[in-house]
Amino acid sequence: MVYKSVYTEVEVDVDLEEFDTDDLLEELDLRGALPPEGNVDAKDLIEQIYYLRRQGQAYEHLMDSLIYSVLGRIV
Repeated sequence: MVYKSVYTEVEVDVDLEEFDTDDLLEELDLRGALPPEGNVDAKDLIEQIYYLRRQGQAYEHLMDSLIYSVLGRIV
């Protein structure tokens, strides 16, 4: 017996409002698209960056932490 694979593409209109938040988060987690959870609070980092920048001090090291905490990527 010979098997033949057939592939097809289908376009489907989907409204994201049809999915609940937990389903969307689960899908993003399965894809590895969620930023890692850590003990770093992005708002606190932004506040620290703001004050250092206003004082003319170096803040780049905090920018790297902020980017990693939000995007999960290292610059």
